[in-house]
Amino acid sequence: MSTEKSSLHTRNLHRNPYDFDLLISCVPELKHYVFVNVHGTATINFSIPEAVKLLNKALLLHFYNVRNWDIPEANLCPPIPGRADYVHYIADLLAEQKSEIPTGNSVKGLDVGVGANLVYPLIAHKSYGWKMLGTDISEDSLKNARHILDQNPDLSSSIQLQHQPNSHHIFKGILAPEDRFTFSMCNPPFHDSKESMIKGNLRKTKNLNKGKTQKTLLNFGGQQSELWCEGGELAFITNMITESVQYSSQILWFTCLVSKKDNLYKLTTLLKKVKAVDFKTIDMAQGQKVSRILVWTFVPQQKRKDWI
Repeated sequence: MSTEKSSLHTRNLHRNPYDFDLLISCVPELKHYVFVNVHGTATINFSIPEAVKLLNKALLLHFYNVRNWDIPEANLCPPIPGRADYVHYIADLLAEQKSEIPTGNSVKGLDVGVGANLVYPLIAHKSYGWKMLGTDISEDSLKNARHILDQNPDLSSSIQLQHQPNSHHIFKGILAPEDRFTFSMCNPPFHDSKESMIKGNLRKTKNLNKGKTQKTLLNFGGQQSELWCEGGELAFITNMITESVQYSSQILWFTCLVSKKDNLYKLTTLLKKVKAVDFKTIDMAQGQKVSRILVWTFVPQQKRKDWI
């Protein structure tokens, strides 16, 4: 019998083992991918993109009442539990100012690189009622995200989408002078080239299949803008920190996932250089994978309460 996934955040709705009977009742097609493993536990093969997509569809419907969620085959299909963790850790960060988690549409979040899946805004709004803006450089990704919103009209006033016309910019071209956000969040492209991405994906597929070599599946999907950029994660987040200085009075907390621990030293050194008032790293673990959230602000402690 599987135990609770204790590495996930305590408020994460996905800490318990998946109830596949329940999830199949939400999305009947999922049953074709569920099997019982050698430990007697019902599961799916997480290296099969369609299986992961149907699992996500069922989780989003059952836990968040998101109807008809879907993404094109080419796009990133994220693991829902890990995405939920990021949202809950941001909630903890905001609670530090008020000793309780701020909820409702007075909290505004900006998701940089929202992708076709729209997962962060969906979970953030459904969990805490926050208002969200998702941005992306890909018109195709935004088109699919809009389709998800069309299927869920109750979300139209709480989740907005905006195209970033310049792939070299993060906040520039998006934020108007009067805009104010409580936080920004981002899952940056990790790899620095297509070749590096394919190698990493092959390693991931081998691990999921216990070392058996299969043809390289772009498991969990992913287009270039979602998976790699010139200079990889370090260059992307460096650019984000540099640009954040210009918008220091418009976003209370800048946050970003950092997959590679070795990048933290350079990034925190840069934060000192640009005179961030406060910054820290929040560790986040899902099973074997350890990730971290780098957060920083230019707003002095005494002014943060007023913001929220």
